[in-house]
Amino acid sequence: MDSIDRIPFVDHDDGSADGARSQRARGRDSLFLTGRLSLPGETVQRNVRVRNLSEGGLMIEIDRKLPLESTLRLVLRGIGEVTGRVAWCAEGRIGIALDQPIDPRLARKPIGGGEHTPHYAKPLLG
Repeated sequence: MDSIDRIPFVDHDDGSADGARSQRARGRDSLFLTGRLSLPGETVQRNVRVRNLSEGGLMIEIDRKLPLESTLRLVLRGIGEVTGRVAWCAEGRIGIALDQPIDPRLARKPIGGGEHTPHYAKPLLG
């Protein structure tokens, strides 16, 4: 079983953690994309898998644990650079609370469509 370190989350509207959890789950978008992560004290960016993404946070897969509240920078396709802090950490996964809200739909925008894009990667016109 994974050990998980978490920062308590309280829904500021009604003060209940249960309400916060269900509200967060509704706004989370499960996906699979890669990002480039910059860790404090390291000059090289590392590739990470982003497993879910919402307006206020995301979960990544990473091969190490990081201290809670560590500040991170992450570059996401379609969104650009975002900053945040480690909200929770479990074996192989980290939850990041973003400093500024994002539009997660931008990460899902189709790529390609140019003249050098293979036909199988272009959208079908109906």
